[in-house]
Amino acid sequence: MNSSPISNSPGIRRTGILFVLSAPSGAGKTTLTAGLRREPDFIYSVSCTTRSPRPGEVDGRHYHFLKPEEFLARVAAGEFLEHAEVHGRHYGTLKSSVIAHLAEGRDVLVDVDTTGAAAIRASTDPVIKEALADIFLMPPGQDVLERRLRGRGTETEEQIAVRLRNAAAEMRHWKSYRYALLSGAAEEDVANFRAIMRAERQLARRLTIHSP
Repeated sequence: MNSSPISNSPGIRRTGILFVLSAPSGAGKTTLTAGLRREPDFIYSVSCTTRSPRPGEVDGRHYHFLKPEEFLARVAAGEFLEHAEVHGRHYGTLKSSVIAHLAEGRDVLVDVDTTGAAAIRASTDPVIKEALADIFLMPPGQDVLERRLRGRGTETEEQIAVRLRNAAAEMRHWKSYRYALLSGAAEEDVANFRAIMRAERQLARRLTIHSP
């Protein structure tokens, strides 16, 4: 896997970047991540969860499925970069796997909500702090968000109302992120995110040049 051309240049080594992506439901985050993963030049972080696998889901590919007692033991041991409880189920990102990839110069993409992103920003680990590049995908407006949610046809009116309220709360945090992308067409979102990736990969502080 090649993170970027410069990382393969003789005498030049680049540290890995931790791309943290957040967006309210319906903003296009799932479509964006699917588009980004078509070019596998980064590691997509697989979260841990205590919920049961859904039909077609594979352990280690979609999630790491853990028993609640194992998950909580790992929380107590400080193994998670971020974790949360949602509807009685636990979700979290293992710190060790993220740091291992970053140390090898591999970029990592983590898809989390605003609470998870805040926890990552609050990390005191120097590797995480140096690697972090967080991005918020902003829907063009509540009307567009509502239209997208209704267009999916997967939620009830009550569920749509809850998602819209949650979206409004999440969008208040957009200025906490280094980058904010205004969501548009799927191809445009991928292109804009890729532009951020290219810029972050060229930052001088991420590069080490070894003299012959």
